[in-house]
Amino acid sequence: MSVNPKLLEALEQAIQAEIEGYHFYTMVAAATKDPKGKEMFEALAQDEVRHTEFLRAQHHALEATGRVDTLISIVGEPGFEAGTPFFSDKFKQRASKAHFEMTALSVGAQLEADAMKFYREQAEITDDASVAALFRELAMWEQGHHDALVAQMKELEQEYWAVNRFAPF
Repeated sequence: MSVNPKLLEALEQAIQAEIEGYHFYTMVAAATKDPKGKEMFEALAQDEVRHTEFLRAQHHALEATGRVDTLISIVGEPGFEAGTPFFSDKFKQRASKAHFEMTALSVGAQLEADAMKFYREQAEITDDASVAALFRELAMWEQGHHDALVAQMKELEQEYWAVNRFAPF
């Protein structure tokens, strides 16, 4: 049984990124005053926990057997979907003062984009179909997070920009 050290390293890097995502979303959930926003960031944090558990299980399987376990899946469904309103109507009325939340949405979207890119790259460089499928599944979940965060930013940004006198270049 030969364990691919690059694959183990990729899984370890992915685990670390998911843990960092969890801490970021937990911090944002604790700081936002909007109940629906708090709920959304908590759901993102829980998705990161599920990703971490999945990756740790796959890391363990790889160490134990030299292969990923195709029977292990990410437990649960994403906590939200693109198009679902994340913030309350009351929050939207004060969007002009939502600097923290707008920044958190932007940072979160970038974290998800980075994770998506990493997972897609890992899927491309492996010659093991089950490993590629594992990384494509993770990329798909991250794409869902990214799309939802970007959709929420777009919903809020026109009013945010107008009230704060921002103008796109």
